[in-house]
Amino acid sequence: MSREALTFPPSSRSFLEPHLPPNNDNGSSKPNLPFTTLTFATSLDSSLALAPGTRTTLSGPQSKAMTHYLRSRHDAILIGVGTAVADNPGLNCRIEGVGGYGGEGLTGQPRPIVIDPQARWDFTEGSKILELVREGKGRAPFIVTSNDTIPSAAKRALLESYGGKFIPLALFVGQQGERRLDWTAVLECLKIEGLGSVMIEGGGTVINSLLEPGWAHLVDSVIVTIAPTWLGQGGVVVSPRRRVEGGEAVAAARLRDVRWYPFGEDVVLCGKV
Repeated sequence: MSREALTFPPSSRSFLEPHLPPNNDNGSSKPNLPFTTLTFATSLDSSLALAPGTRTTLSGPQSKAMTHYLRSRHDAILIGVGTAVADNPGLNCRIEGVGGYGGEGLTGQPRPIVIDPQARWDFTEGSKILELVREGKGRAPFIVTSNDTIPSAAKRALLESYGGKFIPLALFVGQQGERRLDWTAVLECLKIEGLGSVMIEGGGTVINSLLEPGWAHLVDSVIVTIAPTWLGQGGVVVSPRRRVEGGEAVAAARLRDVRWYPFGEDVVLCGKV
């Protein structure tokens, strides 16, 4: 992973402004919740990756810089444990001028949040995310676990030594005979932790669950980068389950206030659920 700073000029930022947390307030219409942005890169066939656990590059260089700029505008960046295990991510911001890349302290660096119900992410001191903390180029993660999970003492001590922590939470609710991630509880927890805005990046399980009918209303903004490629069948697809109204299947969700922005070879779609 390159550690060099990325540039994202002010002339490229203006179209994003209406879709981001306001600088003067968290901007959420729900005072007990953070401003929540859902953002990801997808292929023309709605795929995030060629297969589960396979790192797949979709965004061009301009869109990649845009993603890092989005990170600088949020207090936290959230992923699921599957992405953490598969990608060994850094989860920091590399825009020139933020903390660690020309700026002071950790200004502009988001707090990584990993949803890991069973504490199965086996991070070590060699993990990219902890390397960046040592270098002063990122923050240590908060790992949200199910409240009946007890992480090992060694894991807890290592994480806390870097400034991170485990957060036990009642993560699931029962709906229609199955357990589903309780996004209201997750987002309320982040607000209590002082995080006024959160950028949710993935992976597929996290994105699809958040877009389901019971939770989609919690999303304040959607920013999707669409790459001009088809990944083909068998990929990790963004496709939340459909709603049922009056016994009839209807669309899972639809965006409003939609804007399309050509950006390099990609197209950036912004809207609200």
